[in-house]
Amino acid sequence: MCTRLCNHPTHAFEATQIKTDAESLQHWGRDWSRQFEPNPSAVVFPKTTEQVQTVVQVCNDLGLVITPSGGRTGLSAGAVAANGEVVVSLDKMNQVLNFYPADRLVEVQAGMVTKALQDYAEAQGLYYPVDFASSGSSQIGGNIGTNAGGIKVIRYGMTRNWVAGLTVVTGNGDILRLNNGMVKNATGYDLRQLFIGAEGTLGLITEAQIRLERPPRDLTVMVLGVDEFAHIMQILATFQRALDLTAFEFFDHVAVQKLLATGHVQRPFDTDARFYALIEFEAPYEPIMDTAMQLFEECVANGWVIDGVMSQSIAQAQELWKLREYISETISVFTPYKNDISVLISHVPAFIADIEAIVKANYPDFEICWFGHIGDGNLHLNILKPEHLSKEAFFAKCQTVNDKVFSTVQKYGGSISAEHGVGMTKKPYLHYTRTPTELTYLRAIKHVFDNNNIMNRGKIFD
Repeated sequence: MCTRLCNHPTHAFEATQIKTDAESLQHWGRDWSRQFEPNPSAVVFPKTTEQVQTVVQVCNDLGLVITPSGGRTGLSAGAVAANGEVVVSLDKMNQVLNFYPADRLVEVQAGMVTKALQDYAEAQGLYYPVDFASSGSSQIGGNIGTNAGGIKVIRYGMTRNWVAGLTVVTGNGDILRLNNGMVKNATGYDLRQLFIGAEGTLGLITEAQIRLERPPRDLTVMVLGVDEFAHIMQILATFQRALDLTAFEFFDHVAVQKLLATGHVQRPFDTDARFYALIEFEAPYEPIMDTAMQLFEECVANGWVIDGVMSQSIAQAQELWKLREYISETISVFTPYKNDISVLISHVPAFIADIEAIVKANYPDFEICWFGHIGDGNLHLNILKPEHLSKEAFFAKCQTVNDKVFSTVQKYGGSISAEHGVGMTKKPYLHYTRTPTELTYLRAIKHVFDNNNIMNRGKIFD
């Protein structure tokens, strides 16, 4: 393969664009999941869409499987190359290609880091609202491939909402330029949408046209202490009745205790609570602040809130956000077993009660940490590994209860993966979310774009 790429007549690779040393294979062959050991055969770093096409064509000719690689921040082993695959890294494709001010549209290469896109938008007086803890290392192509969500979905939606056009190289080696950034395009099937959330199983995203938004003004953050989870939902309904929220997050006392133990955050208020709600909204005018205070007082009067705090400056808002944003990094030292699940917001109270009963019955000695984007029905269930258990024994024990958890997801018509993708870790449980008929159609779609099944083989489904 290396010889074919380096000697290609029109799109030849430099020697530095191909790595086969053990350290590189380990580094680019894995993502943030740790259930599968990486074992790629090579890592390739194309610089253009045409070079990506060359890689795909060569791999088709040689019968080699491709694993796309972005920032490798995924948690479902979607970017793990465990079976001798060729890793195609978009690290060298990270530039802004065009900016269209009148359209609020920026065209970027897929290897651009999310935070770099956010910074570019800010420099233009605009805003890219898809945001999450890994924004400093995740890449736009990976975000699109998993239809990433994050902390602003309640107001701005998923990554899908901001993708106006795509350039892709299919598994068959064809270059497709999809939708060209247009708002209106009534010319048949929107193939762009098929690649969003496909986890690289149909082809490689090389460029994206991304819509931008006006920046939010005077963001204000409240953190409220709550004793009953059902009250979280009543608080959400109360605040949504009168304010357009930009975020509504929740986390539990276990998350707060772990955070406080690191010394990186401050206790939001003296009162201990079982659960916490973080609310963010724009408050450019004094009457909005008055409304927020009235809603807070209403929640206290109804017994839903036992204590709370509201930011008075940007710095205070950033400090309060640390209570939510630092959770994943803080609990990572406990090797958490993660479930990323979602249901309709209306079902959340009953759903979480059912899940808690399952967890308590099966993991009486394990610490459980809850947090999530409760404003869009997305819950993160984290089971923390005890010190005395090996990682293998811990994961095995957790997996024995997966069927009960996912049966409950199915009962409420939810999803076994809200925003982390399926990859390999969720693949055995996909039938709880997708019917056999749906899976037949999914496989047929893959075959159209990837005749030889070389694109991220073994991810989502076999």
